[in-house]
Amino acid sequence: MRSTQQYSITLPLDMAEAVERKVSNGGYASVSEVLREGVRALLERDAALEKWLREDVAQAVADYRANPEDVIPVGDVMKRIRARAASRKEESGKA
Repeated sequence: MRSTQQYSITLPLDMAEAVERKVSNGGYASVSEVLREGVRALLERDAALEKWLREDVAQAVADYRANPEDVIPVGDVMKRIRARAASRKEESGKA
């Protein structure tokens, strides 16, 4: 079984130029190396998002379901944020 797969791709000129700069600046040995790094970064980002969804978001949903009365409505949160911002603006005007 092969360990690589060859592709022919088309990039917008700005992306192609950025890839070429990465190679010409010596950061990468080839265009393929730049693209492999890009795919690796994408896979890492996707894995981090999946982990966040499975762990943090799932826990937040479970917490909400267990104690829905503890949730602060978004309107109340926004009021608090606006009040805090107004207070800081007022304080900075006094200085």
